[in-house]
Amino acid sequence: MLNHASMKSPLQWEHYADKALKGEQLTREESYEILGASDEEILPLLHSAYRVRRHYYGNKVKLNMIINAKSGLCPEDCGYCSQSIVSEAPIEKFTFLDKETLLAGAREARDRKAGTYCIVASGRGPSDKEVDQVVEAVKEIKNDMPLKICACLGILSHDKAERLKEAGVDRYNHNLNTSARHHENITTTHTYDDRVATVKNAKSTGISPCSGVIAGMGESYDDLYDMAVELQELDADSIPVNFLNPIEGTPLQGMNELNPRYCLKVLAFFRFMNPTKEIRISGGREVNLGSLQVMGLYAANSIFVGDYLTTEGQTATIDHKMIEDLGFEIEECAL
Repeated sequence: MLNHASMKSPLQWEHYADKALKGEQLTREESYEILGASDEEILPLLHSAYRVRRHYYGNKVKLNMIINAKSGLCPEDCGYCSQSIVSEAPIEKFTFLDKETLLAGAREARDRKAGTYCIVASGRGPSDKEVDQVVEAVKEIKNDMPLKICACLGILSHDKAERLKEAGVDRYNHNLNTSARHHENITTTHTYDDRVATVKNAKSTGISPCSGVIAGMGESYDDLYDMAVELQELDADSIPVNFLNPIEGTPLQGMNELNPRYCLKVLAFFRFMNPTKEIRISGGREVNLGSLQVMGLYAANSIFVGDYLTTEGQTATIDHKMIEDLGFEIEECAL
């Protein structure tokens, strides 16, 4: 997957930026050029991606914070996930958090300067009781704090999406994770179409759709291209780009396809393919980008602060300093 193309002129990358700014879609062959670019071309490639990012988002960075509202106990067999039924990872498992704990998490998100608070729960999809719990918490959060709320509760029906929308949920996350072609290699307990349907159900109620990918799970350049095109068609407003953290005890433990330079190429690729959308550097950022993670913000305009679901992130203070050192600024929440 990491074989390199021949050296390209910097004007080649500027051409891709020009196409993105004109709203023209890159071809599959052009995606090969980006994802297979020589490591020596990282700087001109990122410069061109930054042109597109700056046009739509300036130098602002959106911050998001996750709370793991329900951990483990999941009947799905997703190979990347420490919470799945096939995982042997030693994680903490608990049922849905009570309202006061969710409210405390919202206050923490506010204190970390996050504009979006993400309530995430393991499982195939939420029960009626779990939707009630989210609805009750969201109503209080919205009354007290200037936060956008993103829910990520698994496969979602239209009626449950409507209930979340009425409560004040702004965004719903359900990642494609991988392409339709590669999906059965990653999970078999639900279909790719189930995931697409959930994104559509959320969008049909007026909730902003959030859907993204996980790179590093054995996918090809074609798989990444297909996901980017699918996300265009779904009109996902926010695209989390996760990089596999091969957690010990999961079926994908030991997989090691990524390096920091390739991760930067993936971020640039998604910026060119989805130029107007929020591109968020998500799970696996610290592990896979390492000391180069700050460079990812030349293509992406959003990150998570704090910990992820079952793995640790770097502290919010370090993230704030990273953004400041780059000369960028944290975007304030605008409801």
